[in-house]
Amino acid sequence: MTAFEYVALNEHGSAKKGILEGDSSRHVRQLLRDRGLTPVEVTVTRANIQASSWFQWWRRIPPMELALNTRQIATMIGAGLAIEEAFQAVAQQSSSRKATSVLMTVRGNVMQGQSLSAALGEFPQTFSPMFRATVAAGEQSGYLDTVLENLADYLERSYETRRNVEMALYYPVILLVCAIAIVILVMTYVIPDIVEVFDTSGATLPAITSVLIATSDALRAYGWALLLGLVGFFVLFNLALRQTGFRLAWDRFKLGVPVLRWLVRSTSASRYASTLAILGKSGVPLVEAMRIASEVVSNVWINSRLAEAVAKVSEGSSLRNALDATGNFPPIFLHMVASGESSGTLDELMAKAADFQQKELERRVETLVQLFRPFMLLVMAGIVLMIMLAMLLPILNMNALVL
Repeated sequence: MTAFEYVALNEHGSAKKGILEGDSSRHVRQLLRDRGLTPVEVTVTRANIQASSWFQWWRRIPPMELALNTRQIATMIGAGLAIEEAFQAVAQQSSSRKATSVLMTVRGNVMQGQSLSAALGEFPQTFSPMFRATVAAGEQSGYLDTVLENLADYLERSYETRRNVEMALYYPVILLVCAIAIVILVMTYVIPDIVEVFDTSGATLPAITSVLIATSDALRAYGWALLLGLVGFFVLFNLALRQTGFRLAWDRFKLGVPVLRWLVRSTSASRYASTLAILGKSGVPLVEAMRIASEVVSNVWINSRLAEAVAKVSEGSSLRNALDATGNFPPIFLHMVASGESSGTLDELMAKAADFQQKELERRVETLVQLFRPFMLLVMAGIVLMIMLAMLLPILNMNALVL
């Protein structure tokens, strides 16, 4: 059965929207009539749009909502409900049409004979390779409910970590934008009015004042060109990042910048360890888990080194030595991996290593943000001081001439 979105009128003439399963649009129309509704429009859910569509963004369920849906499905499967019944119940419970469309489509594919992991594979924008591989391992082991619970925990931790970092960055970003906006407004609207006073005096202006006036004139005359240039640069840069060679060079360059290098490596280590831990707990073989975990690392250069680590482990090398050879994991992380391998508790120690890296990342980002605030205040104070000097020096010179 396929999920269809419909618009129908009730007996009072009010429009009602929803999602209903049926063998065809004609079947759905008949089901609506049986419910006392007059069908106006019946279409296949937008969740069934092909992966090549430009509207892939619509197919993605927000991370926190996905975590909630995953936990609800796990609870219902653990209570003895069949997979299709669990998906139907969660879809009906969800207030998001996007989530309902995806879940009902997955349910329909499962009812047609597909495995759950294969049905989830039709929505790569929502269900990552790690998510699908973990579900496949749960299906094979018979512990799907436990695996889904672990997945929900992982999704919630990942969301919380990302949200904490983003919240820490909001203040400095807003402060920087406001500072730039204020300087631009002063240079384009305030300075020109003051310049008229200096022009009428005919006095020789100090160098700092001349530079300030020239900058103000340039912003007023060519500000639009500067704005278009910045927009064009960002567009071209994003297009260039889609090229493999440029993306590889850019990601490698980031690893050479001191502060940025630590941030990229810590983030990659945290994501890699978290994914590897949950895949290991779900019963995915180590080599396959390493291959899937490397896909969650966004840095292409580190990703290529992790591919080499997968090859070394498949040839018999220890995980610790293989990761050490990449040169992108902190020593304490490698020691915990080695301890896990020797004690047979790799999955548990990987989870602890991931938790440690996440907390360390949040702590250092918060420290950088705290340092950035006084730095921005000093920069703004310096800019204001330069503008004041540029305005006051000509006035003081004019007073000296009068005396």
